[in-house]
Amino acid sequence: MKPRKGTNMLTNDQLALWDRENFFHPSTHLAQHARGETATRIIRTAKDCHIEDRDGNRLLDAFAGLYCVNVGYGRQEIAEAIAEQARELAYFHAYVGHGTDASITLSKMILDRAPANMSKVYFGLGGSDANETNIKLVWYYNNILGRPEKKKIISRWRGYHGSGLMTGSLTGLGLFHKKFDLPLAQVVHTDAPYYYRRADAAMSEATFTAHLAGELEALIEREGADTIAAFIGEPVLGTGGIVPPPAGYWDAIQAVLRKHDILLIADEVVTGFGRLGSMFGCEHYGIEADLITIAKGLTSAYAPLSGSIVSDRMWKVLEQGTDENGPIGHGWTYSAHPIGAAAGVANLELIDKLGLIGNAGKVGAYLNAAMRDALGDHRHVGDIRGEGMLCAVEFTADRAGRTPLDPALKTGPAIAAALLANGVIGRAMPEGDILGFAPPFCLTEAEADQVVAATARAVKSVLG
Repeated sequence: MKPRKGTNMLTNDQLALWDRENFFHPSTHLAQHARGETATRIIRTAKDCHIEDRDGNRLLDAFAGLYCVNVGYGRQEIAEAIAEQARELAYFHAYVGHGTDASITLSKMILDRAPANMSKVYFGLGGSDANETNIKLVWYYNNILGRPEKKKIISRWRGYHGSGLMTGSLTGLGLFHKKFDLPLAQVVHTDAPYYYRRADAAMSEATFTAHLAGELEALIEREGADTIAAFIGEPVLGTGGIVPPPAGYWDAIQAVLRKHDILLIADEVVTGFGRLGSMFGCEHYGIEADLITIAKGLTSAYAPLSGSIVSDRMWKVLEQGTDENGPIGHGWTYSAHPIGAAAGVANLELIDKLGLIGNAGKVGAYLNAAMRDALGDHRHVGDIRGEGMLCAVEFTADRAGRTPLDPALKTGPAIAAALLANGVIGRAMPEGDILGFAPPFCLTEAEADQVVAATARAVKSVLG
Protein backbone atom coordinates (compact mmCIF):
# COMPACT_ATOMS: atom_id res chain seq x y z
CA MET A 1 0.00 0.00 0.00
CA LYS A 2 1.35 3.40 -0.97
CA PRO A 3 1.74 5.77 2.02
CA ARG A 4 -0.33 8.93 1.92
CA LYS A 5 1.51 12.11 1.14
CA GLY A 6 3.13 13.60 4.21
CA THR A 7 3.16 10.34 6.22
CA ASN A 8 6.01 10.22 8.70
CA MET A 9 7.88 6.95 8.17
CA LEU A 10 8.87 6.44 11.81
CA THR A 11 7.41 2.94 11.56
CA ASN A 12 9.06 -0.41 11.16
CA ASP A 13 6.42 -2.42 9.35
CA GLN A 14 3.25 -2.35 7.31
CA LEU A 15 0.83 -2.95 10.20
CA ALA A 16 2.09 0.04 12.17
CA LEU A 17 1.81 2.17 9.04
CA TRP A 18 -1.75 0.98 8.43
CA ASP A 19 -2.56 1.87 12.03
CA ARG A 20 -1.42 5.46 11.58
CA GLU A 21 -3.12 5.86 8.20
CA ASN A 22 -6.47 4.21 8.94
CA PHE A 23 -7.27 3.78 12.62
CA PHE A 24 -9.02 6.60 14.54
CA HIS A 25 -8.01 5.90 18.15
CA PRO A 26 -10.16 7.16 21.03
CA SER A 27 -8.70 9.55 23.63
CA THR A 28 -5.57 10.07 21.54
CA HIS A 29 -3.57 13.07 20.32
CA LEU A 30 -4.57 12.46 16.70
CA ALA A 31 -1.94 14.59 15.00
CA GLN A 32 0.99 13.27 17.03
CA HIS A 33 -0.07 9.69 16.46
CA ALA A 34 -0.58 10.16 12.72
CA ARG A 35 2.88 11.75 12.46
CA GLY A 36 4.48 8.84 14.27
CA GLU A 37 5.43 10.87 17.36
CA THR A 38 3.65 8.48 19.74
CA ALA A 39 4.00 4.74 19.95
CA THR A 40 1.81 2.16 18.29
CA ARG A 41 1.57 -0.82 20.64
CA ILE A 42 -0.08 -3.88 19.12
CA ILE A 43 -1.27 -6.37 21.75
CA ARG A 44 -1.25 -10.01 20.71
CA THR A 45 -2.02 -12.20 23.72
CA ALA A 46 -2.75 -12.10 27.43
CA LYS A 47 -3.04 -14.37 30.46
CA ASP A 48 -4.25 -13.64 34.01
CA CYS A 49 -2.79 -10.20 34.89
CA HIS A 50 -0.29 -9.97 32.03
CA ILE A 51 -0.50 -8.86 28.41
CA GLU A 52 2.08 -9.41 25.69
CA ASP A 53 2.64 -7.29 22.59
CA ARG A 54 3.74 -8.54 19.19
CA ASP A 55 7.37 -7.76 20.03
CA GLY A 56 7.27 -10.14 22.97
CA ASN A 57 7.15 -7.48 25.71
CA ARG A 58 5.28 -8.94 28.70
CA LEU A 59 3.59 -6.36 30.91
CA LEU A 60 1.66 -6.61 34.17
CA ASP A 61 -1.60 -4.82 33.42
CA ALA A 62 -2.34 -3.05 36.68
CA PHE A 63 -5.32 -1.24 35.15
CA ALA A 64 -7.20 -4.31 33.83
CA GLY A 65 -7.57 -2.74 30.39
CA LEU A 66 -9.83 0.13 31.39
CA TYR A 67 -10.91 -1.12 34.83
CA CYS A 68 -12.71 -3.93 33.06
CA VAL A 69 -10.87 -7.28 32.72
CA ASN A 70 -11.88 -8.16 36.26
CA VAL A 71 -11.48 -11.94 36.11
CA GLY A 72 -8.15 -11.64 34.31
CA TYR A 73 -7.15 -12.50 30.76
CA GLY A 74 -7.34 -15.87 29.00
CA ARG A 75 -10.31 -17.37 30.85
CA GLN A 76 -11.29 -20.26 28.64
CA GLU A 77 -14.63 -20.74 30.38
CA ILE A 78 -15.82 -17.39 29.01
CA ALA A 79 -14.27 -17.93 25.59
CA GLU A 80 -16.01 -21.29 25.30
CA ALA A 81 -19.35 -19.81 26.37
CA ILE A 82 -19.02 -17.15 23.67
CA ALA A 83 -18.10 -19.72 21.02
CA GLU A 84 -20.92 -22.06 21.99
CA GLN A 85 -23.45 -19.22 21.87
CA ALA A 86 -22.17 -18.05 18.47
CA ARG A 87 -22.52 -21.54 17.05
CA GLU A 88 -26.01 -22.03 18.47
CA LEU A 89 -27.46 -18.52 17.99
CA ALA A 90 -25.17 -15.61 17.16
CA TYR A 91 -27.93 -13.00 17.26
CA PHE A 92 -31.58 -12.28 17.70
CA HIS A 93 -33.13 -9.03 18.90
CA ALA A 94 -34.78 -8.41 22.25
CA TYR A 95 -37.67 -6.26 20.97
CA VAL A 96 -41.35 -7.01 21.72
CA GLY A 97 -40.72 -9.74 24.25
CA HIS A 98 -38.00 -11.77 22.52
CA GLY A 99 -35.30 -13.31 24.68
CA THR A 100 -32.62 -15.97 24.70
CA ASP A 101 -31.53 -18.48 27.33
CA ALA A 102 -28.47 -16.33 28.02
CA SER A 103 -30.19 -12.95 28.29
CA ILE A 104 -32.96 -14.24 30.55
CA THR A 105 -30.53 -16.17 32.75
CA LEU A 106 -28.19 -13.20 33.04
CA SER A 107 -31.05 -10.89 34.05
CA LYS A 108 -31.92 -13.28 36.89
CA MET A 109 -28.26 -13.57 37.95
CA ILE A 110 -27.85 -9.78 38.09
CA LEU A 111 -31.00 -9.22 40.14
CA ASP A 112 -30.02 -12.03 42.50
CA ARG A 113 -26.85 -10.02 43.24
CA ALA A 114 -28.30 -6.50 43.10
CA PRO A 115 -29.79 -4.53 46.01
CA ALA A 116 -33.22 -5.76 47.08
CA ASN A 117 -35.12 -2.73 45.74
CA MET A 118 -34.18 -3.39 42.11
CA SER A 119 -36.69 -4.89 39.66
CA LYS A 120 -35.55 -5.27 36.01
CA VAL A 121 -32.46 -5.04 33.79
CA TYR A 122 -32.28 -3.27 30.43
CA PHE A 123 -29.20 -4.26 28.38
CA GLY A 124 -27.03 -2.14 26.11
CA LEU A 125 -23.41 -2.38 24.96
CA GLY A 126 -21.34 0.11 26.97
CA GLY A 127 -21.53 2.41 29.97
CA SER A 128 -22.19 5.48 27.83
CA ASP A 129 -25.29 4.04 26.21
CA ALA A 130 -26.49 2.70 29.57
CA ASN A 131 -26.37 6.20 31.05
CA GLU A 132 -28.12 7.60 27.97
CA THR A 133 -30.84 5.01 28.64
CA ASN A 134 -30.98 6.10 32.28
CA ILE A 135 -31.56 9.75 31.40
CA LYS A 136 -34.32 8.85 28.94
CA LEU A 137 -36.01 6.68 31.58
CA VAL A 138 -35.79 9.49 34.15
CA TRP A 139 -37.40 11.94 31.72
CA TYR A 140 -40.09 9.42 30.75
CA TYR A 141 -40.77 8.74 34.44
CA ASN A 142 -41.38 12.39 35.22
CA ASN A 143 -43.52 12.91 32.13
CA ILE A 144 -45.74 10.00 33.16
CA LEU A 145 -46.05 11.51 36.64
CA GLY A 146 -47.10 14.84 35.11
CA ARG A 147 -43.91 16.71 36.02
CA PRO A 148 -42.67 17.93 32.62
CA GLU A 149 -40.38 20.60 34.13
CA LYS A 150 -38.51 18.15 36.36
CA LYS A 151 -35.74 17.24 33.88
CA LYS A 152 -32.35 18.59 34.96
CA ILE A 153 -29.64 16.15 36.03
CA ILE A 154 -27.09 16.98 38.72
CA SER A 155 -23.68 15.45 38.18
CA ARG A 156 -20.37 16.16 39.90
CA TRP A 157 -17.19 17.79 38.75
CA ARG A 158 -14.58 15.09 38.05
CA GLY A 159 -17.29 12.44 37.64
CA TYR A 160 -17.12 10.20 34.57
CA HIS A 161 -20.32 8.90 32.98
CA GLY A 162 -19.48 8.46 29.31
CA SER A 163 -18.64 10.46 26.22
CA GLY A 164 -21.93 10.77 24.34
CA LEU A 165 -23.94 13.98 24.19
CA MET A 166 -25.81 13.65 27.49
CA THR A 167 -23.23 11.34 29.07
CA GLY A 168 -20.33 13.55 28.01
CA SER A 169 -22.25 16.43 29.59
CA LEU A 170 -22.66 14.45 32.81
CA THR A 171 -18.94 13.79 32.82
CA GLY A 172 -17.31 16.55 34.85
CA LEU A 173 -13.95 16.69 33.09
CA GLY A 174 -13.09 19.54 30.72
CA LEU A 175 -11.42 17.32 28.13
CA PHE A 176 -14.80 15.74 27.36
CA HIS A 177 -16.48 19.14 26.94
CA LYS A 178 -13.85 21.21 25.15
CA LYS A 179 -14.83 22.08 21.55
CA PHE A 180 -17.79 19.63 21.66
CA ASP A 181 -20.37 22.26 22.72
CA LEU A 182 -20.88 20.43 26.02
CA PRO A 183 -22.26 20.30 28.62
CA LEU A 184 -25.86 20.49 27.43
CA ALA A 185 -28.19 22.80 29.30
CA GLN A 186 -30.07 20.03 31.13
CA VAL A 187 -26.95 19.14 33.14
CA VAL A 188 -25.66 21.06 36.17
CA HIS A 189 -22.60 20.16 38.24
CA THR A 190 -21.88 20.19 41.94
CA ASP A 191 -18.64 19.77 43.88
CA ALA A 192 -16.67 16.53 43.83
CA PRO A 193 -16.25 14.60 47.11
CA TYR A 194 -12.48 15.02 46.82
CA TYR A 195 -11.23 15.42 50.38
CA TYR A 196 -7.55 15.79 49.46
CA ARG A 197 -8.38 18.84 47.33
CA ARG A 198 -10.63 20.57 49.87
CA ALA A 199 -10.16 24.34 49.85
CA ASP A 200 -9.69 24.54 53.62
CA ALA A 201 -6.99 22.18 54.86
CA ALA A 202 -8.36 22.46 58.41
CA MET A 203 -11.67 20.81 57.45
CA SER A 204 -12.31 17.39 58.96
CA GLU A 205 -13.95 14.74 56.78
CA ALA A 206 -17.22 15.26 58.66
CA THR A 207 -17.08 19.02 58.09
CA PHE A 208 -16.20 18.53 54.43
CA THR A 209 -19.12 16.12 53.99
CA ALA A 210 -21.48 18.66 55.59
CA HIS A 211 -20.07 21.32 53.24
CA LEU A 212 -20.76 19.14 50.18
CA ALA A 213 -24.32 18.44 51.30
CA GLY A 214 -24.81 22.16 51.87
CA GLU A 215 -23.47 22.99 48.41
CA LEU A 216 -25.88 20.47 46.89
CA GLU A 217 -28.77 21.95 48.84
CA ALA A 218 -27.82 25.46 47.67
CA LEU A 219 -27.62 24.30 44.03
CA ILE A 220 -31.09 22.74 44.26
CA GLU A 221 -32.46 25.94 45.76
CA ARG A 222 -30.93 28.05 42.96
CA GLU A 223 -32.21 25.80 40.18
CA GLY A 224 -35.54 24.94 41.79
CA ALA A 225 -36.25 21.42 43.06
CA ASP A 226 -39.24 21.18 40.71
CA THR A 227 -36.79 21.36 37.76
CA ILE A 228 -34.34 18.68 38.96
CA ALA A 229 -35.01 15.06 38.06
CA ALA A 230 -31.97 13.11 39.19
CA PHE A 231 -28.50 13.07 40.70
CA ILE A 232 -25.85 10.78 39.19
CA GLY A 233 -22.66 9.68 40.91
CA GLU A 234 -20.06 6.92 40.99
CA PRO A 235 -19.76 5.28 44.43
CA VAL A 236 -16.02 5.98 44.09
CA LEU A 237 -14.86 8.61 41.57
CA GLY A 238 -13.03 6.69 38.85
CA THR A 239 -11.44 8.50 35.94
CA GLY A 240 -11.62 11.76 37.90
CA GLY A 241 -8.82 10.53 40.15
CA ILE A 242 -9.86 7.27 41.89
CA VAL A 243 -11.29 9.09 44.91
CA PRO A 244 -13.24 7.24 47.63
CA PRO A 245 -15.87 9.46 49.26
CA PRO A 246 -15.29 11.06 52.67
CA ALA A 247 -16.94 9.44 55.68
CA GLY A 248 -20.72 9.84 55.74
CA TYR A 249 -20.89 11.32 52.25
CA TRP A 250 -23.51 9.07 50.70
CA ASP A 251 -25.81 9.23 53.74
CA ALA A 252 -25.69 13.04 53.65
CA ILE A 253 -26.29 13.29 49.90
CA GLN A 254 -29.18 10.83 49.94
CA ALA A 255 -30.90 12.79 52.70
CA VAL A 256 -30.87 15.90 50.50
CA LEU A 257 -32.15 14.00 47.46
CA ARG A 258 -34.99 12.36 49.38
CA LYS A 259 -36.02 15.74 50.80
CA HIS A 260 -36.49 17.12 47.26
CA ASP A 261 -37.82 13.96 45.55
CA ILE A 262 -34.80 13.67 43.28
CA LEU A 263 -33.93 10.27 41.79
CA LEU A 264 -30.50 8.74 42.37
CA ILE A 265 -28.50 7.06 39.60
CA ALA A 266 -25.58 5.02 40.91
CA ASP A 267 -23.02 4.67 38.13
CA GLU A 268 -21.43 1.31 38.95
CA VAL A 269 -19.66 0.80 35.62
CA VAL A 270 -16.33 0.63 37.47
CA THR A 271 -17.41 -0.57 40.91
CA GLY A 272 -20.10 -3.11 40.01
CA PHE A 273 -19.48 -6.85 40.45
CA GLY A 274 -16.72 -6.71 42.99
CA ARG A 275 -14.08 -4.05 42.48
CA LEU A 276 -14.56 -2.61 45.97
CA GLY A 277 -14.49 -6.05 47.58
CA SER A 278 -18.32 -5.95 47.65
CA MET A 279 -20.67 -7.05 44.88
CA PHE A 280 -21.88 -3.47 44.35
CA GLY A 281 -20.77 -0.04 45.52
CA CYS A 282 -24.37 0.52 46.62
CA GLU A 283 -23.94 -2.30 49.12
CA HIS A 284 -20.51 -0.99 50.13
CA TYR A 285 -21.71 2.54 50.96
CA GLY A 286 -25.38 2.03 51.83
CA ILE A 287 -26.68 3.66 48.64
CA GLU A 288 -30.35 3.08 47.74
CA ALA A 289 -30.45 3.90 44.05
CA ASP A 290 -33.34 4.25 41.63
CA LEU A 291 -31.14 3.21 38.70
CA ILE A 292 -27.80 1.38 38.68
CA THR A 293 -25.49 1.57 35.67
CA ILE A 294 -23.44 -1.56 34.95
CA ALA A 295 -20.99 -2.46 32.20
CA LYS A 296 -17.28 -3.31 32.48
CA GLY A 297 -17.36 -5.97 35.19
CA LEU A 298 -20.53 -7.52 33.80
CA THR A 299 -18.55 -9.50 31.22
CA SER A 300 -15.00 -8.58 32.31
CA ALA A 301 -14.82 -7.05 28.80
CA TYR A 302 -14.81 -10.45 27.05
CA ALA A 303 -17.75 -9.10 25.04
CA PRO A 304 -19.48 -5.70 24.98
CA LEU A 305 -22.48 -5.51 27.31
CA SER A 306 -23.95 -2.95 29.67
CA GLY A 307 -27.10 -2.60 31.68
CA SER A 308 -29.47 -0.27 33.46
CA ILE A 309 -30.91 -1.88 36.58
CA VAL A 310 -34.31 -0.32 37.29
CA SER A 311 -35.80 -0.07 40.77
CA ASP A 312 -39.27 -1.26 41.77
CA ARG A 313 -40.26 2.39 42.29
CA MET A 314 -39.38 3.36 38.74
CA TRP A 315 -40.60 0.15 37.12
CA LYS A 316 -44.17 0.65 38.34
CA VAL A 317 -44.26 4.07 36.66
CA LEU A 318 -42.75 2.69 33.42
CA GLU A 319 -45.49 0.06 33.33
CA GLN A 320 -48.08 2.79 33.88
CA GLY A 321 -46.57 4.72 30.99
CA THR A 322 -46.97 1.87 28.54
CA ASP A 323 -50.54 1.26 29.68
CA GLU A 324 -51.26 4.89 28.87
CA ASN A 325 -49.10 5.37 25.76
CA GLY A 326 -48.31 1.98 24.25
CA PRO A 327 -44.89 0.28 23.91
CA ILE A 328 -41.96 2.24 25.27
CA GLY A 329 -40.09 3.92 22.41
CA HIS A 330 -36.55 2.98 23.36
CA GLY A 331 -34.26 0.22 22.11
CA TRP A 332 -30.87 -0.65 20.64
CA THR A 333 -30.34 -3.20 17.86
CA TYR A 334 -27.83 -5.04 20.03
CA SER A 335 -29.70 -4.83 23.35
CA ALA A 336 -29.22 -8.12 25.22
CA HIS A 337 -26.98 -9.47 22.45
CA PRO A 338 -26.80 -13.24 23.01
CA ILE A 339 -23.01 -13.41 22.76
CA GLY A 340 -22.55 -10.62 25.31
CA ALA A 341 -25.15 -12.23 27.57
CA ALA A 342 -23.43 -15.63 27.35
CA ALA A 343 -20.15 -13.96 28.31
CA GLY A 344 -21.89 -12.30 31.25
CA VAL A 345 -23.30 -15.57 32.56
CA ALA A 346 -19.92 -17.30 32.35
CA ASN A 347 -18.16 -14.30 33.89
CA LEU A 348 -20.44 -14.08 36.95
CA GLU A 349 -20.22 -17.83 37.45
CA LEU A 350 -16.43 -17.59 37.36
CA ILE A 351 -16.33 -14.69 39.83
CA ASP A 352 -18.29 -16.82 42.30
CA LYS A 353 -16.37 -20.05 41.63
CA LEU A 354 -12.94 -18.47 42.12
CA GLY A 355 -13.87 -16.24 45.06
CA LEU A 356 -12.58 -13.21 43.17
CA ILE A 357 -14.54 -10.58 45.08
CA GLY A 358 -12.96 -11.70 48.34
CA ASN A 359 -9.55 -11.65 46.66
CA ALA A 360 -10.20 -8.13 45.32
CA GLY A 361 -10.86 -6.91 48.85
CA LYS A 362 -7.93 -8.75 50.44
CA VAL A 363 -5.23 -8.11 47.82
CA GLY A 364 -6.55 -4.63 47.10
CA ALA A 365 -6.07 -3.71 50.77
CA TYR A 366 -2.57 -5.24 50.61
CA LEU A 367 -1.74 -3.20 47.48
CA ASN A 368 -2.89 0.06 49.07
CA ALA A 369 -1.00 -0.60 52.30
CA ALA A 370 2.17 -1.56 50.43
CA MET A 371 1.93 1.56 48.27
CA ARG A 372 1.63 3.74 51.38
CA ASP A 373 4.61 2.00 52.98
CA ALA A 374 6.75 2.49 49.86
CA LEU A 375 5.79 6.05 48.90
CA GLY A 376 3.91 7.61 51.80
CA ASP A 377 6.91 9.66 52.95
CA HIS A 378 8.08 10.81 49.51
CA ARG A 379 8.35 14.59 49.43
CA HIS A 380 6.34 14.81 46.19
CA VAL A 381 3.59 12.33 47.12
CA GLY A 382 0.60 14.22 48.47
CA ASP A 383 -1.96 11.43 48.77
CA ILE A 384 -2.24 7.66 48.45
CA ARG A 385 -5.83 6.48 48.46
CA GLY A 386 -7.98 3.58 47.37
CA GLU A 387 -10.73 1.14 48.15
CA GLY A 388 -10.84 -2.53 47.22
CA MET A 389 -8.90 -3.17 44.03
CA LEU A 390 -8.51 0.55 43.31
CA CYS A 391 -5.47 2.63 44.23
CA ALA A 392 -4.16 6.08 43.30
CA VAL A 393 -1.02 8.07 44.03
CA GLU A 394 -1.30 11.86 43.72
CA PHE A 395 1.84 13.92 43.27
CA THR A 396 2.45 17.44 44.54
CA ALA A 397 5.08 20.14 44.46
CA ASP A 398 4.66 20.74 48.18
CA ARG A 399 3.27 18.15 50.58
CA ALA A 400 2.40 20.59 53.35
CA GLY A 401 0.60 23.07 51.09
CA ARG A 402 -0.79 20.48 48.64
CA THR A 403 0.58 22.69 45.86
CA PRO A 404 0.04 21.17 42.40
CA LEU A 405 2.99 20.49 40.13
CA ASP A 406 3.30 22.64 37.01
CA PRO A 407 0.94 20.98 34.47
CA ALA A 408 3.43 21.80 31.69
CA LEU A 409 5.85 19.30 33.24
CA LYS A 410 3.36 16.45 32.60
CA THR A 411 4.70 14.62 35.62
CA GLY A 412 1.88 12.08 35.80
CA PRO A 413 2.34 10.90 32.20
CA ALA A 414 6.11 10.82 32.69
CA ILE A 415 5.77 8.55 35.72
CA ALA A 416 3.27 6.33 33.87
CA ALA A 417 5.80 6.02 31.01
CA ALA A 418 8.59 5.17 33.44
CA LEU A 419 6.33 2.59 35.06
CA LEU A 420 5.68 1.02 31.67
CA ALA A 421 9.42 0.83 31.08
CA ASN A 422 9.54 -1.14 34.34
CA GLY A 423 7.06 -3.68 32.98
CA VAL A 424 3.85 -2.45 34.67
CA ILE A 425 0.83 -0.62 33.23
CA GLY A 426 -0.72 2.13 35.35
CA ARG A 427 -2.78 5.09 34.16
CA ALA A 428 -2.02 8.79 34.26
CA MET A 429 -5.37 10.22 35.32
CA PRO A 430 -6.71 13.47 33.80
CA GLU A 431 -6.70 16.96 35.35
CA GLY A 432 -3.89 16.36 37.81
CA ASP A 433 -0.68 14.44 38.34
CA ILE A 434 -2.26 11.22 39.52
CA LEU A 435 -1.20 7.63 38.84
CA GLY A 436 -4.07 5.15 39.00
CA PHE A 437 -4.29 1.39 39.45
CA ALA A 438 -7.25 -0.96 38.97
CA PRO A 439 -5.79 -4.46 38.53
CA PRO A 440 -7.70 -7.65 37.69
CA PHE A 441 -9.27 -9.30 40.73
CA CYS A 442 -6.93 -12.30 40.38
CA LEU A 443 -3.89 -10.18 41.30
CA THR A 444 -1.66 -11.96 43.82
CA GLU A 445 0.22 -10.37 46.70
CA ALA A 446 3.47 -11.13 44.86
CA GLU A 447 2.16 -9.27 41.81
CA ALA A 448 1.02 -6.39 44.04
CA ASP A 449 4.61 -6.23 45.34
CA GLN A 450 5.80 -6.05 41.72
CA VAL A 451 3.41 -3.15 41.02
CA VAL A 452 4.58 -1.24 44.10
CA ALA A 453 8.29 -1.83 43.46
CA ALA A 454 7.97 -0.74 39.83
CA THR A 455 6.01 2.35 40.89
CA ALA A 456 8.65 3.31 43.44
CA ARG A 457 11.36 3.00 40.78
CA ALA A 458 9.33 5.06 38.32
CA VAL A 459 8.69 7.81 40.86
CA LYS A 460 12.39 7.92 41.80
CA SER A 461 13.45 8.15 38.15
CA VAL A 462 11.15 11.15 37.52
CA LEU A 463 11.01 12.97 40.85
CA GLY A 464 14.09 11.71 42.66
